[in-house]
This record gives sequence, structure tokens and C-alpha cells, in this order.
Amino acid sequence: PQLLNGLQYGVLLFLLAAGLTLVFGIMSFINLAHGSLYMLGAYFAATAFEMSGSFTVAVIAALAGCVLVGFLLEKLAVSRLYGRDHLDHVLATFGMVLFFNEMARIIWGPQPYFLPVPAFLESTVNLFGITYPAYRFAIITVGLAVAVGAHLLMHKTRLGMLIRAGAVNPKMVGALGVNIRLLNALLFGLGAALAGLAGVMAGPILSIQAGMGEPVLITALVVIVIGGIGSVSGAFYASLVVGVADTLGRAFLPMLLREVMSREVANAAGPALASMLVYVLMAVVLALRPQGLFPARRS
Repeated sequence: PQLLNGLQYGVLLFLLAAGLTLVFGIMSFINLAHGSLYMLGAYFAATAFEMSGSFTVAVIAALAGCVLVGFLLEKLAVSRLYGRDHLDHVLATFGMVLFFNEMARIIWGPQPYFLPVPAFLESTVNLFGITYPAYRFAIITVGLAVAVGAHLLMHKTRLGMLIRAGAVNPKMVGALGVNIRLLNALLFGLGAALAGLAGVMAGPILSIQAGMGEPVLITALVVIVIGGIGSVSGAFYASLVVGVADTLGRAFLPMLLREVMSREVANAAGPALASMLVYVLMAVVLALRPQGLFPARRS
């Protein structure tokens, strides 16, 4: 079960990291507000579910709301920062994080929201003799489907070809008549949709509250560094590695430490060391392969 939990956490990370690595690697824009889109997706879904009682409506509301917010952000602020230094990106999007967190507290209040598991996924499934919650298995299925769809989009469609070409030489692509600004807006909107989808899928297993996007954003940044900036397939593989390593570390590291030290010390040190595991993994990858394990091909 812990391996499946790690896989489920990994695909959730992928939904967030995929949009982040596209914007970061292809548009060369550092978007710290990506975690805020994840938070808004969860809030939009919870609000829509309260009003309609339908999980399907909640998913549609999360996707539509995040795409709309993403397009507005890109039009009003992000598009003005493309030619600026990365420090300007960080400062501007950090300001957006503060704005969205305060806006969430004003609109939804400080108390956490909870999105119930849809009725048709409240059961369990039997996987190789292991009983596993159907909703968590659905998260894995959705994440894998998105991974396949993202691969086909990037490598089998004209839009994907333009995105990859624009990453290598945007001036040449623009000279050929392609609207680079529209392409960037579509890419930013796609990233916002994936963040919103991650938010609504995480809603039933996490509490929805202001600031929930920052911790997962940090882990998503670790994922894209390990996988390779700008590589969707790299983000997918790295998400699975990080998800499984983090989950197994939290589950088994305290037990292993009990073999060599007292129970009290092991219980205190185990979770702390487990939380550091993904950062140690990132440091090792940066030392051995600074470009990441699965860097994007630029040809």
C-alpha cells in the first residue's frame, strides 16, 4: 500500500510540475504563483460542490476557473515580464502569492474547507491482493492519462511542435508568422489547468486552506530540477521517484532507525530525516547531472 501511496503522491506532483516545467523551461519564466493556482483550483472545486452537489461540476469549475485566472495573470502581469531578469519574475510572482493567499482568506475565511470523495469512488479496489481506496487509484489513473496526453501533445501535434520550436528560437518562429504571444498565453493557460486539476484531485485527501500551495510548490520545483527543466517526460519520471522516495522514507525510516537507536530518538529523528530525503536526492542529482536526469532535447 505504501508503494501505491507513493505512486499516487507522485502523479499529483506531476500534475503540478508539468505545467511549471513547461512555463519555466520553455517560456523561461519562474512562476512562484503556480502553487496559488493549485490552491484556487481546490477552492473553486469545493465551492462548486457546495452549490451543485456534483463532483463533475466541481472538476469543471476548477479547470475553467484556473484557466481564466491563468489567462488574466498572463495578460495583465506575466506578459510584461518576459524580457526581464529572473529576479523580477521571482519578486512579482511572490507578490502574487501573498495577494492570492490574502484573497482566499477574505473570500473563504481562515477555516479549512473539505471536498468529499465522490460517491462512486468511495469503495475500494483489489490490486494484486491489496485493498486500496478507489479514489486514490482514480488519482493514479488520471495522472497517467494526463502524462500520456501531454506526451502526445508535445510530440504528435502541430501545437507541440510550435511550443518546442519556440523554446529553441522564438524570434525565428515569430518571423515565420506564428503569434508567439498567443502561444505563450496558451502554454500558461495549459499550466494553470493542470495546477487546477491537481488542486481538485487533492481536495478530498487534504484540507483546503490558504497557503496550501507553497509546500507542494517547493516539492514541484525539486521535481523539475531532478527531471530536467523543460522536460515533461522528465517531470513525470522525477515525480514518481520523488513521490515514492518521500512516502517510503516517511513510512519506513523511523522503523529502521529504531534498530540502531532508542525508540524516542528514532520517532523524533525519523520524520525529520524523511522530509530531507528528497532534497538530498536533488543535491546528488545536481552533483552528478546538473542538467537533470531526463533533460529536454533541443533538436
